[in-house]
Amino acid sequence: MSRLIGPYTADPCPRCFTEEVRHGAPVSAAGRDAVRHVCRTCAHTWLRPVETDIDVHDTVRADLPDRTLYGTAWQVEDDRVLVRGSGGEFLVWVERWRILVY
Repeated sequence: MSRLIGPYTADPCPRCFTEEVRHGAPVSAAGRDAVRHVCRTCAHTWLRPVETDIDVHDTVRADLPDRTLYGTAWQVEDDRVLVRGSGGEFLVWVERWRILVY
């Protein structure tokens, strides 16, 4: 289970379960776009597929370099998603590979 650490969301390693902020990096694997993560504790590496079925009004998490945002997919394009915070708190374009659907 993920938990908040300051402005970020920490995720657990699937092998050792150490929670830390993992930004990941976009890669292509088996002809599909993915995000590569590495655990600094046990050096385990894993891939998370880039979300392809994001719809308008989905609840999403956006992992940005400076913070984690939670909001609603307001507009969806091929390579990016417009994320809207609750009550219109923010409206920001985010690269699709940084988005997780909740």
